[in-house]
Amino acid sequence: MPTVFVDGQQRQYEKGTTFEKIVSEFQPKYHNEIALVYFNRKMRELNKKLDRDGVVSVITTRNSAGYLAYVRTATLMLVKAVAELTGREDPLRVKVEFTLGNAYFCTLHGNLTPEEEEQGFTVSENGNILVPDEFAEKVQREMEKMRDRGSAITKKTYPLDDAIALFNRQGMQDKVQLFHFRRSSTVNVYCLEGYYDYFYGYMMPSTDYVRQFEVSAYREGILMNLPGHETPGELTPFREEDNLYEQLMLSTEWGNLVDISTVGDLNTQICRGNISDMILVQEALQERRIGDIAEDIADHEDVKVVLVAGPSSSGKTTFAHRLAIQLRSFGLRPHILSMDNWFVPRERTPIDIDGNYDYECLEALDLELFNDNMTDLLSGEEVELPTFDFKAGKRRYKDAPISMGPDDILIIEGIHGLNPKTSEGIPAKNKFKIYISALTSLNIDEHNRIPSSDTRLLRRIVRDARTRGYDAQGTIALWKKVREGEEKYIFPYQQNVDAVFNSVLIYEQAVLKQFAEPQLYSVSMESPEYYEAKRLLKFLEYFVGVDTAALPANSICREFGRRVLRAVRRRSACGRTLAQTLRAQAEKLPSKLPSGFLRTIVLS
Repeated sequence: MPTVFVDGQQRQYEKGTTFEKIVSEFQPKYHNEIALVYFNRKMRELNKKLDRDGVVSVITTRNSAGYLAYVRTATLMLVKAVAELTGREDPLRVKVEFTLGNAYFCTLHGNLTPEEEEQGFTVSENGNILVPDEFAEKVQREMEKMRDRGSAITKKTYPLDDAIALFNRQGMQDKVQLFHFRRSSTVNVYCLEGYYDYFYGYMMPSTDYVRQFEVSAYREGILMNLPGHETPGELTPFREEDNLYEQLMLSTEWGNLVDISTVGDLNTQICRGNISDMILVQEALQERRIGDIAEDIADHEDVKVVLVAGPSSSGKTTFAHRLAIQLRSFGLRPHILSMDNWFVPRERTPIDIDGNYDYECLEALDLELFNDNMTDLLSGEEVELPTFDFKAGKRRYKDAPISMGPDDILIIEGIHGLNPKTSEGIPAKNKFKIYISALTSLNIDEHNRIPSSDTRLLRRIVRDARTRGYDAQGTIALWKKVREGEEKYIFPYQQNVDAVFNSVLIYEQAVLKQFAEPQLYSVSMESPEYYEAKRLLKFLEYFVGVDTAALPANSICREFGRRVLRAVRRRSACGRTLAQTLRAQAEKLPSKLPSGFLRTIVLS
């Protein structure tokens, strides 16, 4: 009879006892639901069975892995409910598009029957099915029935060919295409009441674990509102985020321009040799968006300060330089400043609960000095601006004073740029606020979205290794604290902005793959960060790699900071920058691009 230690307590159980049964007596000790376990330092689903001695550590829904298991299980229930309610051989397909706060926005696709059209189903201009409120209510009730039944969710390993045949029968061509590029000879398939699906990551053992959800019709699809990561036992009301929704839908439309919405689509295009055209279209669309923002700024003559903010590794610095180039094309003289230069001296920096300097809190900035400097500049005075010496922890003045003429404009990037307290001394008419997001529109398949935080973490791992001398283990270790700072200091202000820019490119993970994998493989198996590194490595396995040689010099993917700007300037020809060339070409893009259209753009 195997002996196990759970929360430091020794227990003996029969071989074949599920981890669900083992941890059930310990559940009252935890405020949040136990979703998964570590057994001998390996993550296990609760329906797995004990077969040896070991140590069990619980993972609740308050933990990221546990919370995602909750989300995946709810998604499976949603997809099955839609399939059941459509009740025909080719049921409507659900695609999980993106998150809006704690809610998951999903679109529906397929051919409508005459009966469904009579019930109020329609198709939008984007090809998404608009559902009546009554249908969303039926989905809610169907999911509630599944929850109340407490149906088991089982997992079975299939040979790759058998899995492909299974999903072919269910009409899931997105999974068939994805598995075409799979290296492993087997696939883990989940089953709920005879409905089969594939999910990237672990699941709950049964439907009764998903207690709280709310499904409603929303714009061009349906919305599944779930408890938040920070409050997994509490369902909070959905809050409209118009700017965020519009940018995410725009990113989805950009993907549709090149016929890419899933990793399988992306890999297919890469293998067909279409990567160059795809990159240029995406980069041109992004450059056009930056140009549109610059034009909007230029049209507001009173704007003298552009505040750029966004979460970690969203591409703020690169964006600021590309925006500066576009503003110059409108006759303005931009000056790029970092808000980090207004840090208070080291001895005045707040200390966090771990005893470390907290550079992310608002109090780490000398807001009085910042606002005084901005006010003086806007008044036409000559001002000597500080530069923060991080090594010495002191403010220094080493650059020549600057003043602002009629065509001068400041671009200031920093995580607190959108907080009203940061720039309260600057008149509202003189400010233009931009939120830089990193919102991934690409899905692994229709039911498995790629979290935007994963894209940013991979960016940060690559950047830190290249420019800061940090290894992947250190970057992953700090990531939780970084995310907590974002939730507190950045995300609450993303709605009150003049423009939103999404910095993610649809092929980005395929580019980052070659740089991130060596870093992730270097994470020690003995470290707490090993399992996150392993998860990211598994995620990158889905992608066919792309050589950076195909990227324009100013691509955000390059993550070279100021070197990008110099490269862009070196590529100027006849007074025209690469950015301007791409923008000019982007403005000519038709709604449907013919093959090879952008091969005519000269990059060097």
